[in-house]
Amino acid sequence: MHIGIAGAGLLGRLLAWRLVRAGHAVQVFDAAGPAPVFRSQAPEQGYVPTAAGFTAAGMLSPMAELDNAEPGVAALGWRSIALWRQILAELPAPRPRLSVQGSVLLAHRGDAGAAQRVLDRLHAATLAPEWQRASPPELVQALDMAALRALEPSIAGPAQAWLLPGEGFIDTVVTMHALHADAAQTQWHWGQPVLAVDAGAGGGTLRLADGRVLAFDAVIDVRGVGARALAPSPLWGEGRGEGPAAPTEHTLPAPTPTLPQRGREHPHPNPLPRAGEGASQRDASAMGVRGVRGEVITLDCPGHGLTRPVRLLHPRHRVYIVPRSARQLIVGASEIESEDRSPVSLRSAVELMAAAHSVLPALAEARIERLDVNLRPALPDNNPRIECAGRRLAINGLFRHGWLLAPALVEQALQQTGWAPAIDTERELA
Repeated sequence: MHIGIAGAGLLGRLLAWRLVRAGHAVQVFDAAGPAPVFRSQAPEQGYVPTAAGFTAAGMLSPMAELDNAEPGVAALGWRSIALWRQILAELPAPRPRLSVQGSVLLAHRGDAGAAQRVLDRLHAATLAPEWQRASPPELVQALDMAALRALEPSIAGPAQAWLLPGEGFIDTVVTMHALHADAAQTQWHWGQPVLAVDAGAGGGTLRLADGRVLAFDAVIDVRGVGARALAPSPLWGEGRGEGPAAPTEHTLPAPTPTLPQRGREHPHPNPLPRAGEGASQRDASAMGVRGVRGEVITLDCPGHGLTRPVRLLHPRHRVYIVPRSARQLIVGASEIESEDRSPVSLRSAVELMAAAHSVLPALAEARIERLDVNLRPALPDNNPRIECAGRRLAINGLFRHGWLLAPALVEQALQQTGWAPAIDTERELA
């Protein structure tokens, strides 16, 4: 088939990579460019569209996310870790970094009560049937200070520590570039926002911001927050970016649909179920997606010594530190119910860096490489959703679990549509 994808973030790149390998002709449209423009490195005019996948730290932590996600959702993370191993193995060298050595939870003495409440929630969630069917047998392991020093000698200061076996992290920026480069047969259309994704009997259309309506055999909507037809968020000095931007109505005329070349010349041998065909499908904005502000800090600290992702159970934040490389660290955790894309606030920067320094003394001499802001796409229940009807597929609402859930959700969606074969991995979910 000829498939049109709206959105070139993590989901869009994974889908394009899978679909071209399955023999489809794929075109991808996105408002951004192929490379990120981080918020603190943006030009004077302010925010430049950048996929949230570039901003994320890339933690793969199904067990730790039980504090924020339902057991069935978090359990998909184990499948994603297995899929990431296989996906990266199929990318050309040099391959993105994937580390699965477990992660570490930490707490200071004064935060013992807050830490215990988190551990109680994790324990209760692991008793759910959907978690037990999917998860490995190892659970949270308490560490004394000697065991912690043996695992992570560079950590000092916390009074309590726990190891979460099987968790890890992935290099997000390198993986985004690698998926784009390895899907070379894809036609990428940068700086091309998609306003609407519709489908009916036998095909679908993408309506672009320049007024064109392009027809395809099937269409996919993975625009994230971009699925909402919003005006640009106000920036600093323009209302200070507080609160969500107001919706605007697009009144573009509907030109005659144009078929891309080869758009209907190669019918798919395994067509979609006919249920839902014959009626126009609703746009993904009807899912109720909203943006949730997240802020991250990239630090340059040669010889920091950290090898595993770390979460500090702080009363205000679940601060994480991810060792992107031997000298680069990512610090983050802010989660603000706002669609404000203005620069990182003083309070967030001070709190995050002070909390990170309290457990990693080497950060005293770290240099701030960049401060970044982006919006996580979230639905009202903070759970992801796959909608598949006729020749239209939509995935949205990955919230704070994008890198943890994306491969498993793409696998589920492609199994529902029949557009690509499953990826074989060493470990299958029950």
